[in-house]
Amino acid sequence: MTLARTTSVAVLGVEGQLVEIQADLADGLPGVTMIGLPDAALQEARDRIRAAIVNSGETWPARRMTLALLPATLPKRGSMFDVALAVGVLAAAGAVPPERLDEVVLLGELGLDGRLRSTRGVLPAVIAAARTGIHRVVVPAANLAEATLVPGLDVRGVAQLADLLAFLRGDSDRTVARPVVRPRPERPGPDLRDVVGQAIGRRAVEVAAAGGHHLLFTGPPGSGKTMLAERLPGVLPPLAVEEALEVTAVHSVAGLLAADAPLVRRPPYQAPHHSASAAALVGGGSRQARPGAASLSHRGILFLDEAPEFQAGVLDALRQPLESGEVAIARSGGVARYPARFQLVLAANPCPCAAPAGEAECRCTATARRRYIGRISGPLLDRMDLQVQLYPVVPGELLAGLDTAEPSAAVASRVAAARAVAAERLRGTGWRINADVPGPALRSRWRLPARVTAAAEVRLDRGELSARGYDRILRVAWSVSDLAGQTRPTATDVEEAVALRSHWTTR
Repeated sequence: MTLARTTSVAVLGVEGQLVEIQADLADGLPGVTMIGLPDAALQEARDRIRAAIVNSGETWPARRMTLALLPATLPKRGSMFDVALAVGVLAAAGAVPPERLDEVVLLGELGLDGRLRSTRGVLPAVIAAARTGIHRVVVPAANLAEATLVPGLDVRGVAQLADLLAFLRGDSDRTVARPVVRPRPERPGPDLRDVVGQAIGRRAVEVAAAGGHHLLFTGPPGSGKTMLAERLPGVLPPLAVEEALEVTAVHSVAGLLAADAPLVRRPPYQAPHHSASAAALVGGGSRQARPGAASLSHRGILFLDEAPEFQAGVLDALRQPLESGEVAIARSGGVARYPARFQLVLAANPCPCAAPAGEAECRCTATARRRYIGRISGPLLDRMDLQVQLYPVVPGELLAGLDTAEPSAAVASRVAAARAVAAERLRGTGWRINADVPGPALRSRWRLPARVTAAAEVRLDRGELSARGYDRILRVAWSVSDLAGQTRPTATDVEEAVALRSHWTTR
């Protein structure tokens, strides 16, 4: 046989598309021609697969060879196609039965010695195979635990190309079907018990966790902004199975998964330095778009400490994913889309000098303070549901100790109960938490009486709130109500939501 077909997957963003690989052997001067928009890494596969085949004890066909990756208009990137290319060449030469290649997806990078090396993006590739009805997938043994997260498939892990060829020929089965998964004991994270005082800040963390709201802390150094933000993930509930797969797929593309425990069950937490570029924050790259911190914190927390120190363009790049819940990165080869539904937490000092003792020793002028906090643009600031100013802890609270501080576990139980109430109310709508509910639905389907929303409407009439800000106050009010176990917000809940959005000031 001089023509053989194998199947692999091209991953763009977190979406996979099946790629048919055709290998044709013909008479003529020996050589390899690869077509179908391969990138540089894929062009180099010609040398990798030749060495891997020879070092696995097989014969490299001394014929003119054409390798086509179809659809031809889809750009192909990376080394995930190596195994499918090598098997296709051997099948075209008659060394592998072609019928054994039907309805099987081959994934993995080949070393020169014939070993299958782990590759990025295996989980979205396996999901794409399952979506198209293919039930058998071969992956590198190092990616087996990740690939078996998709149920209902026959997934085989292979360590050597020779083992895969023996399996395809029916000689022996040296593949691995069950991965070795070592459950890792969860290390206790930062606890709210460590935070002294700051009742308003603790309340803001609880409300933000209950409804998935964005949060801004301002205050002098040492007031607890970073401590509170770092403890927010500890009061969030574990990810549901569907959410965990979404998060794990992003981390798979980024190459951040552990081989023995790949499933991400806890909400991720990202805290990039203020020198981070826009590409590092929202994703990008010169040739292949990679996920940034915004996507790596999908279903979790993106914390930007010293927010005014970030470049203005970097901060404003977050405005689009905050609204749409995804990052779309356009390149010449297509558009890569990464999910980015995260909670944004900002922390900022009130002025450039950041005097630890507060305003009494601050030498900054009012103009300098306004200019400094103004580095967070108005449109971005308007998207922050909770805007809380923290003040230095008084000596009496600091010396009182930690015995009276409430631990994260107690707060997490209330947050879980509040989210359960919200989930029951939002059942069948496609929304999961209060932060997902759009304004029109809040003002129609769950419309509150005017006497309840009076505090917010007064600020709206005065021009102190935008229409977006008004809707966000309603969302926060529902979260406050859910924490209290009520069926609907009261006027007191709306007033608290207004207060939690009004505690910061530029002075």
